[in-house]
Amino acid sequence: MRIDLMAGATLSAALPAHNPQPVILVFDSGLGGLTVLEQVRRARPDAAYLYVADDAAFPYGALSEPQLVARMIAVMERLLARHAPDLVVIACNTASTVVLPALRQRFVTPFVGVVPPIKPAAALTRSRLVSLLATPGTVARSYTHDLVRSYAADCAVTLVGSKNLARYAEAEMAGAPVSDAAILAEIAPCFVETEGRRTDVVCLSCTHYPLLLTRFERLAPWPVTWIDPAPAIARRVVQLLGERPQRAPDAPAARAVFTGGTGLTPALGRSLEQRGLCETQVEAMPLVLS
Repeated sequence: MRIDLMAGATLSAALPAHNPQPVILVFDSGLGGLTVLEQVRRARPDAAYLYVADDAAFPYGALSEPQLVARMIAVMERLLARHAPDLVVIACNTASTVVLPALRQRFVTPFVGVVPPIKPAAALTRSRLVSLLATPGTVARSYTHDLVRSYAADCAVTLVGSKNLARYAEAEMAGAPVSDAAILAEIAPCFVETEGRRTDVVCLSCTHYPLLLTRFERLAPWPVTWIDPAPAIARRVVQLLGERPQRAPDAPAARAVFTGGTGLTPALGRSLEQRGLCETQVEAMPLVLS
């Protein structure tokens, strides 16, 4: 079962006025943010959307925190100047937990981020056995451990840092899915059985992972509740921008921008079109590390 009604999103200050057709920029290091884009577009189908994949710097987990902050500020400065969005969604757990404070300090544009949905998981679990499936960086980050202490102190929380799932999700989108065995090896540590109890809730704490959710559900050794953070982000966007105005027409197809573009294959192009991204371009922003 997939639960997405109570996942967590970080908050930004409310906008002073509602734009009748806002421009929303959804940003991720790769393709994981497409799961967030889908939910936000359902909530405000009239808005104009730009999806940005910073694939030149993918994966963000390979960067140190100072490198990631410097990279995102530089990229965001260029994107905001060029596209002037009304709101930016940072659809990446790593970027949200590390860079959001710096972005909000630097820019006046409102930002919405995503955090590991520990709080709703603790509310949903009956066995008190919860797993958080994330990247190694998110698992190691003190922010994540603080969430566990604050909201799930009475639960046994298993932190599973997958080194490969984000890459597997990218491969799936590009038409080159990996084997069931490879997927199962990554999610198997989430399933804990002890003293007659089993893990019953798994937090998907990387926006790439819902791209593989149907495979997770099929390969799981027993049914669990999977928490997807994307709908909570969509609700926060509506809180900031307002509901869709009456009689507002749907906006044209969303556009996609890649900062590298080396993985843009015909198969990936077809996958993007199926998700409503019919125009794709590369705005080259090479990763330069000091």
